[in-house]
Amino acid sequence: MDIRIDKWLWAVRVFKTRTIATEAIKKGRVTVGDNPNPVKPSRTITVGDIVHVRKPPVTFSFRVRALTQNRLGAKLVPDYMENITPKEQYDLLEVVKISGFIDRQKGLGRPTKRDGRELSRFTDSMASDDGWGFDFDFDDEDSND
Repeated sequence: MDIRIDKWLWAVRVFKTRTIATEAIKKGRVTVGDNPNPVKPSRTITVGDIVHVRKPPVTFSFRVRALTQNRLGAKLVPDYMENITPKEQYDLLEVVKISGFIDRQKGLGRPTKRDGRELSRFTDSMASDDGWGFDFDFDDEDSND
């Protein structure tokens, strides 16, 4: 029995939906075996194939142990695939996760609670001190109606 690679990747929980699996395959992020050429979503796989899935910055590798068309429970996944991703790939993932927090430039992303408090204090002080330097006094005498 052969099965489509997009179905298998979805069934063994590599991707959350079959649509996402198909899109990743179409973008050339999935290869089978030693062939560096990307596969098509309709490509069939057999037991023993090695599937490489690139989820930047890491390329995961899985050995097909069994085939299924139905989505599996998480506890059953090891019966259908073996994760043979090299340790270096996981080390690379850790480095990227850590550097994402360290190398983030100040001011990028969502403001922190501290930023919000400082902004609130600033706007409150400007409003209470009338620090803007504008004196708006709207009297009926000034209007030309």
